[in-house]
Amino acid sequence: MRNAEQTIGNLIDKQSIAYISSVDSEGFPNMKAMLAPRKREGIEHFYFTTNTSSQRVHQYRENPKAAIYFCDKRFFRGVMLKGLMEVLEDSESKEMIWQEGDNLYYPLGVTDPDYCVLHFTAQTGRYYCNFKSEDFTVLYRPSES
Repeated sequence: MRNAEQTIGNLIDKQSIAYISSVDSEGFPNMKAMLAPRKREGIEHFYFTTNTSSQRVHQYRENPKAAIYFCDKRFFRGVMLKGLMEVLEDSESKEMIWQEGDNLYYPLGVTDPDYCVLHFTAQTGRYYCNFKSEDFTVLYRPSES
């Protein structure tokens, strides 16, 4: 893979679903399909919306180790990114990814206490394409937010 950030970024941007994983209290992985991230900075920083009261938020607060996976089923290729997930509840982060229509999920608006942002920071990854897998390290850059 010549340019990991471009190749993987293009794959990610074409997906409407992301799979995120957390670790439960017994050390087992838990996976969930979610809508694509609201914001992406390279292939390192990803921002998702979720409910503060969710099981996933509880798990990330206990253990921030996480993975996210994007799959292009048409061409049978995908990328898994491993890293850390942070739960953000500050108003700046919440406003950054708020969109029209989010009131459907968070009726009290952007200040709804049951609305938070999941910020994933990738450290390593594994890309699968053409019957081959390739491991890579994600270069660290501080997030813009």
